Amino acid sequence: MIDEDILFISGFFTTAIILGLGIPLVRSYVRRKELELERRPTAVDPQLQERLMRMESALESVAVEIERISENQRFLTKLLSEAPVPVARLGGER
Repeated sequence: MIDEDILFISGFFTTAIILGLGIPLVRSYVRRKELELERRPTAVDPQLQERLMRMESALESVAVEIERISENQRFLTKLLSEAPVPVARLGGER
């Protein structure tokens, strides 16, 4: 017959090996699968993609127009700061 101590020790080592190797292996497998899911490209709805492209185009147009307005503002400020102001207009005479 097998001695109970040997059976206990072999069961202990078997459990330790399963827990010591099994759990890290399962955790690494799950982590690898999660990373694969994160890296997988998701399908984008074509209508959403088209809408995003239109929004991007509209934002670029707005940015260009704002730049034009600011350039005009700088030009007018420079022009008004360089032009002499007539004295008659400051006094309120008409």
